[in-house]
Amino acid sequence: MNILSSEWTTGLYLVAAVCFILALKGLGSPKTARRGNAIGAVGALIALVTVFLSTQLDNILLIVGTMVVGAAIAAPLSRRVQMTAMPQLVALFNGVGGGAAAIVALLELPHVESAGASLAVVFTVLVGGVSFSGSCITFAKLQGLIPTKPLIFPGQRWVMALVLVAAVALGAVIVTNSWILGATILLAVGLIAGVLLVNPVGGADVPIVISLLNAFTGLAVAASGLVLGNVLLLVAGTLVGASGTILTRAMASAMGRSVSGIIFGAFKGGSTAGSTEISERPVRSSSAEDVAILLGYAQRVIIVPGYGLAVAQAQHTMAELVVTLEKMGIEVIFGIHPVAGRMPGHMNVLLAEANVPYEVLQEMDEVNPQFKTADVALVVGANDVVNPAAKSSPGSPIYGMPILEVGLARQVVFLKRSMRPGFAGIENDLLYEDQTTLLFGDAKDSLTKVLTAVKNL
Repeated sequence: MNILSSEWTTGLYLVAAVCFILALKGLGSPKTARRGNAIGAVGALIALVTVFLSTQLDNILLIVGTMVVGAAIAAPLSRRVQMTAMPQLVALFNGVGGGAAAIVALLELPHVESAGASLAVVFTVLVGGVSFSGSCITFAKLQGLIPTKPLIFPGQRWVMALVLVAAVALGAVIVTNSWILGATILLAVGLIAGVLLVNPVGGADVPIVISLLNAFTGLAVAASGLVLGNVLLLVAGTLVGASGTILTRAMASAMGRSVSGIIFGAFKGGSTAGSTEISERPVRSSSAEDVAILLGYAQRVIIVPGYGLAVAQAQHTMAELVVTLEKMGIEVIFGIHPVAGRMPGHMNVLLAEANVPYEVLQEMDEVNPQFKTADVALVVGANDVVNPAAKSSPGSPIYGMPILEVGLARQVVFLKRSMRPGFAGIENDLLYEDQTTLLFGDAKDSLTKVLTAVKNL
């Protein structure tokens, strides 16, 4: 339906692009994230309606039917997903985007008329394939469908080199001859490359790779915009690619690692790997009543949340404990590590869900100097982000990662399910220090007992 003129189409695409930019800006802060999501959704709706009203569509019933099926799958899936599974969902959605861009470019190849457009097809098909298969592997790792540890086989570097050579050769032929079969083979090569690229990555590095693959998808979508001559796809893809790249660098920096080290270091065993070994070294454990006494007679408490809090869905109990302590005249703040949980902002969103005020959520650089004035540091489900090995053990896989300095507090209380190491798979020597007390059990159950004991003081 060519109802809209080219001027109206361009104007509406511009409005949609502005919405996407404002959405990204809104997503930069928990306070404005909900509004940013809404603005982004409005932009996507404007773009979708503009396409329908400005393009002659030959298979409109098939297109609408496919959209209905997709919405029927996505809506309940998005509503039911737990916060702990959000990184997996992001990985899956990201992979679908990359795969869709690759397929669109592949189908458009017979209609391209220039070498530049053919080169854009090659780039989209290859990068989209890498993003799709790589995202599927990260999803499977985080979901526990395959081992989280790095998966490496002998000669993997040589196989990867051969795959890259094949991709370059196929790309050259496709650009010169618009070879459809070659483009199909290139897509398969991209899928293989994605698996080879992500399989050697393990442990705490997986969320960073999700962000990197998100950037790949953005670049693939931008290139598909060049193929289709669609300015909005070009702008939206560039925004996703740029934001994904910035986020990847920020996450890598927060872990004290380089992006190249995470991706290519895994081929020589440099990636962090999870572990299931449980230490037998003695620790000082305590009861909920003892922890309540420590908290009840403190003047300042700093809480460090981690993935265990999200797994137990204990954020509401935690919020109630904070309110109770504050009514007793105790100052309570949260120390948030940039990569606590499985993605940036994971803890912020989780605590916001429980209506914890933004003002008490402090980032690592802001809260670290305050630990030395804290009577109690309460660590709930976090391990790697407070592990002093990041500063003291050069051979550790997390060495160089900035941490929350909870060891400076007068008393440290860990709420842990067991002595099993964190996601990086290494012991935390802070657990064995004299000022450290451990309360074992499910975080929600433990916090409920502590809350009851505090109220009875």
